[in-house]
Amino acid sequence: MNWRPLLAFTGLVVPSVHAVIRFGCAQLVTQRFDPLVTPGQVSPHVHQIVGGNAFNITMDPSLDLPNLATCTTCRFKEDKSNYWTAVMYFKHPNGSFIRVPQIPNHYTGAYNGGMTVYYIQPPNFEPVTAFRPGFRMITGNPMLRNYDKIDPESPEAYSVSFRCWETTGFFDQDNMSPPGVGNYDTIHLPKKKCPAGIRANIFFPSCWDGVNLDSRDHKSHVAFMTGTVDSNRGLFFRNGTCPSTHPVRIPLLFYETYWDTRPFNDMWPTDGSQPFVLSMGDPTGYGHHGDYVFGWEGDSLQRAMDNCRDAFGDPSTCASQLTILSDAEINSCTQKPQINERVDGYLDKLPGCNPIQPGPASATMIANCDAVSTTGFSPSRTAAPAEVTAPPAVVTPAV
Repeated sequence: MNWRPLLAFTGLVVPSVHAVIRFGCAQLVTQRFDPLVTPGQVSPHVHQIVGGNAFNITMDPSLDLPNLATCTTCRFKEDKSNYWTAVMYFKHPNGSFIRVPQIPNHYTGAYNGGMTVYYIQPPNFEPVTAFRPGFRMITGNPMLRNYDKIDPESPEAYSVSFRCWETTGFFDQDNMSPPGVGNYDTIHLPKKKCPAGIRANIFFPSCWDGVNLDSRDHKSHVAFMTGTVDSNRGLFFRNGTCPSTHPVRIPLLFYETYWDTRPFNDMWPTDGSQPFVLSMGDPTGYGHHGDYVFGWEGDSLQRAMDNCRDAFGDPSTCASQLTILSDAEINSCTQKPQINERVDGYLDKLPGCNPIQPGPASATMIANCDAVSTTGFSPSRTAAPAEVTAPPAVVTPAV
């Protein structure tokens, strides 16, 4: 695989030096688990999960994921982390729903479904502190149905977006802008047919308080860099400073999911309405979100951040630090769903209790739901494990 064209993909011509590792992850399992928001319970909505096979319904912070996992669906053997997002469905004109398939992104291999994961370093090889064991975080808000209360120039406004691909070529015009900006990206689901599919973009905050590995809302221990966002560059390779409350620069984590909407273009509603909906009943896309649980072996991620300095994200340039797995190896790592329900094929309704809530008001949880997803769960509850802390972060120069 040759991933050298990555800078063309970013559309950036920048004076500073940047580095990134970019790799594909095959599908591990698709089911209603979200061990960050609803630990120990079945999640209200479906997620697609990739990464190490130690993934489970609780993901207790004390678990040693790298040693518990026997395989990973991601390109590097050392990465037993877990990454997950909501699932996209197509609402058929007859009222039924069918899951939209995922396919590999450009130049990432031939794996089953999944997504592309990026760990982006600061400009000019500035020091970056890798995540610590037990670290986890989320980005986005599944209840959002509009951005009326979000500053349009803030990092939050650029953290989730969708690219409507007109063509499939890596070097085509619709792939020349950084994620989240340009003429082909929107902060909501595209309101027109996308001939070559839809790519979802999800950015996480890149500043850490240096102490807490998690927080009650799974967000407060991290923060986006301060300042407004350049509308031509977005968050990818963005220069900036961390706030004083979150002074430690961590890798900028970024997900891409390539949803193959092409099979549904001939079934587009005759009234022109947007037919795609995310698994929590969101037809807008504003509620898209991502979850992350760190699980890299030992100091492998720190080594990669210190030594893998390819601006194009080609995993082969990191082979001296990390072990590269084949497509066959990552495809063979799977889990059987533990929830006895259908999430694929034509469905009468979205799994769980997820009626379509188009907004613009924020979505609400369905009370007294008889689906297994809400057993013991109420709308007012935020799953809150005890605060988990780490030794103070010591930032050392990259070598």
